[in-house]
This record gives sequence, C-alpha cells and structure tokens, in this order.
Amino acid sequence: MSSRLKRILVGISTANTVTVTVLAFVIAVVIGGILMILSDQKLLHEWGYVFQVPGDAFKDSWHKVSGGYTAMFKGAIYDPDNPQAFRPIENTIVNATPLAFAGLAVAVPFRSGLFNIGGQSQIIIGAVCATWVGFTISAPMPLHILLVIIAGIIGGAAVGGLIGLLKARFGAHEVISSIMLNNIALGVLAWLISTKTFHDPNRHDAISKPVKDSALLPHIHGSSPEMNLSTVLAILAVAAVWWLLSRSSLGFRLRALGSNPEAANTAGISVSRNQVYAMLIAGGLMGLVAVTQISGTLSASHAMTNTLDNGIGFTGITVALLGRAKPVGVALAALLFGALNAGGRVMEATTQPTVPHDVVTVLQAIIVVFVAAPMLVQEIFRLRDVRRDGSAAVTSVAPATVVDSATEAL
Repeated sequence: MSSRLKRILVGISTANTVTVTVLAFVIAVVIGGILMILSDQKLLHEWGYVFQVPGDAFKDSWHKVSGGYTAMFKGAIYDPDNPQAFRPIENTIVNATPLAFAGLAVAVPFRSGLFNIGGQSQIIIGAVCATWVGFTISAPMPLHILLVIIAGIIGGAAVGGLIGLLKARFGAHEVISSIMLNNIALGVLAWLISTKTFHDPNRHDAISKPVKDSALLPHIHGSSPEMNLSTVLAILAVAAVWWLLSRSSLGFRLRALGSNPEAANTAGISVSRNQVYAMLIAGGLMGLVAVTQISGTLSASHAMTNTLDNGIGFTGITVALLGRAKPVGVALAALLFGALNAGGRVMEATTQPTVPHDVVTVLQAIIVVFVAAPMLVQEIFRLRDVRRDGSAAVTSVAPATVVDSATEAL
C-alpha cells in the first residue's frame, strides 16, 4: 500500500473535522428517512404486518425515502426535468445568503470569547434604518442602494456596539443584555409600523411603507429573479472576515481575547475596547441581513412587518457552530442550510403523501448536535484519534467524559 493511500485511509478513519461533519450528515439522513416513514400512516400499517408480508414494508419505505431525498436534491441542487435545470442551486444560494451574514455575525464575537444571541434586535434596528432611508430619500439607484446598505450596517452596529459597551463598561453579560434588547426591538418595531411616519397608508395590516424601486438590490445573472447583489456582498463579507481574523492586527487581538482574556490584557491588549469592536462588527453584519430582507427580492412587499427577522438571527448561531466559527466553514454551513430549506419546500410540495417540512428542521438540528459533540460521533463509528506523531489510536470515550467536556465548554 502506497504511503499516500495509507494517509488517506488514516484520515478517513480518524476523528478529524471533515470526517465528523460528513458522518453527522449521514446520521441525520438516516434519522430523517425514519421520520419520513413514521409520518406515513400507510407505511406504519404495512410495518404492522411486516413478518407476514415483509416485501411491502421494505419496498414502499425505500420508495418513500428515496423519493423524498430525490425531490430534495432536485429542489436544492439540480433538476434535469426542469427547463431551468440550475434554478434549484440558485434558490439554494438565495436562501444561504442571509444565513452567511448571520453566521459571520455570530462567528466574529465567538472567536473573541463572546456569544452574540442578539441577532434579532440587530436585524430589526438595521431594518428600521434601512427602510426609513429606502422610502424617504430620493436618489439615483446606485447611490440610494449604497445609502440603504450603510443605514442597515449602522443600525445593526449600533445595537451590537451597545451590547459590547454594556459588557465592557458595566460587566453586563452579553447573553442577558441581548435577550432583553431582542424584546425591546420587537416592541419598537410593533410601535413604529403603527405610526404615521412608517405605516403604509394603503394597507390595513401592520406593515411599513415599502422602499422605493431605486433602493432595491439589482438582479444579477441567473434564471432566479431572487439572485441579487446581496449574494455578491455575502461573498465579499466572507472574504473580509477571513482577512480580518487571519491577517489583520485587529483580528489577532480578537483571537487573543477569545483564547485567554487575562493573557491578552497582560500583553497590553485592551479587553473592553476589543469586545466593543467585536460586537460592532457583528451588529454591522446582522444589519446586512436586514438589507437583504428589505431591499432584496425575498420579501415581495419590500417593507417591515412583525416577522421580518424570520428567525435568521437565531439560525445564524447554528450556522456558526456548524462552520466552527471560521468564515469558510460558515459559508459552507450556510449553503448546506440553504440547500435543506430550498429542497425541503420542493419535497413537501411534490411527495405523496406529503413529507412535512419539519423533517428538514430535524435534519438541521441533528447535524448541529452531532457536529457540536464530535466525541459522540467518534464513539458511534469507533473512529481513531491522531497522536502528535501522526499515528492513529482507537479511543473509547466514556459518557462522563462527554458530560465533563460539555460542562467545561458551557
């Protein structure tokens, strides 16, 4: 056996990040298939007499699961039966774009030792600023779009910076202050869209005035009308955050702060100032999510409603965890979640009997759980640890070790 092949086999059989993530996805697919079977009353009836006629239960279950995942693939990646065969992958990218911003907004503070759970408030206030600029200012399209983007970033950064300031100046835990600001922002949003300044006079429901056409993000090449400038901005944001964390002096200070705040302070790094910087950056990235929701084409109304955040602020947490708080990993995790969302809708619409879209939510949760607990995957598949000398060893992880590690992480 060649040394290269040996290294590949050792890499596959050891508990590295790629192997754990792939196996977590495999486990999620298996459990998702079981849920598809359990959601079908006919299949449950067939499994009731499986020992009398085993062929029916196994054959129909296979058709159910394979049909569901085939529909998901066609809805998320490629559909050869559709004249616009690559429309599904474009839908995946559209769904992944706001998740990429949100994941980065969680990843930056996480690398700095902070936990940004206030994405909802940052998105809402960013949307308030972006919407106000969108329907009040009259300007040519490029300038108006730029002003809306800047307003969204400033609004989100203001909330993020406030959380960082409360943490740095008064010692308020960022999780507690974030949760409180989420509730405050929801109340502010409900009040604003009922005022004469923001409420759409042509509507009787709770909705703001729509932004002007000159404030809408322009469509980019592709068959999907939802593909717009926000996708380009997301790619630039991933590259910018990668450069920030890997190549800049500020990124070094943020990473040092996340590794050991006391050592960073001893080395002359201002802990409080850099905590504020981390949350400012996070809030600005969440503000870009608000821009995609208001000026993008995901929202047909291009206006604020009580549900404008659409849970993206909290989904960004799972995206960041799945991506290991690294920019490229976050982008890949966002694409995975975008594919599951896009494919799940097609699966629900085309399979008979209907496979509920909640299966997709379960898949996402299972993937995150197993990726966040790599020792659990390692124990299930008996993966080997890699020693410092490069050799592999079988490791048995006791349940107490898993609990101790989780407790220490918390």
